[in-house]
Amino acid sequence: MQLPDIPPAAVLSLLVGVLCTALYVVIRGTGHARLVFVLVAAVLGAWAGQAVGSRLGDPLRIGDFSLLGAFVVAWLGIVVVAVASTLGGGRDRDDATRGPRGRG
Repeated sequence: MQLPDIPPAAVLSLLVGVLCTALYVVIRGTGHARLVFVLVAAVLGAWAGQAVGSRLGDPLRIGDFSLLGAFVVAWLGIVVVAVASTLGGGRDRDDATRGPRGRG
């Protein structure tokens, strides 16, 4: 049984997505329940960004991988998730109004 070939863009997109997610958590200070959504958005954004950047001619490349495009679209995905979670309300706003122990 032979393992399927994994394209290098998938592996590098995963690394860029994890790096951007880690930077987001360091900047924001917390990830809470949306951390999984941020990670998925960053990885998929990095993969899409490298595809777009490779066709537009990215000046910052690693082999065939468009690094600048991957970072830009990964952060765009993170911003979309952060804005959607802020507009949608959720637990973060409720926890902040309840106090340190979660009781009103």
